[in-house]
Amino acid sequence: MQKNYEECLETILHHEGGYVNHPKDPGGETNLGVTKRVYEAYCERKDLKVKKMKSLKVKDVAPIYKEEYWDRLKGDDLPAGLDLCVFDFGVNAGTGRAAKYLQQMIGATPDGGIGPMTLKALQEYIDEIDNDKANEDAGLHQAITNYQEMRTNYYKKLGTFETFGRGWLRRVDETTSKAFGLI
Repeated sequence: MQKNYEECLETILHHEGGYVNHPKDPGGETNLGVTKRVYEAYCERKDLKVKKMKSLKVKDVAPIYKEEYWDRLKGDDLPAGLDLCVFDFGVNAGTGRAAKYLQQMIGATPDGGIGPMTLKALQEYIDEIDNDKANEDAGLHQAITNYQEMRTNYYKKLGTFETFGRGWLRRVDETTSKAFGLI
């Protein structure tokens, strides 16, 4: 599979923006999409000096995104385009949830960990759709569409949808368009 981490990270950072500390956001103090809790835990594990949240730069958070999200979700092993969708959802709603939604979609055991069995089931899911269509990328297009629909439904059920929903749905739409361009 392709290695799209840098391009996918650029999209994530576009959506995550800079420093925020919204009182209705359960993540609390956040910069470049990384919560203070995640940042401080990462620094402690890596024996790094903790900076003030407002002073974080991309170089400070990129390794966190790579290790805690992209690698955990097996981004390098996912098909181009779908890698972005799963990565983006993992950043926004947790890697376990992102993996479980993928697993549910493809009929794999939803254990929250993407491994060889999930990757095999995903390829079979895509191949089955491809066999029914004339377009060789039909399966991947459909997988992206289905995954993003599941994300949309997840967001609509959240109690904070009234506050953040428009932004989440715009993010899903923009990510979907970008994902199709990565195929």
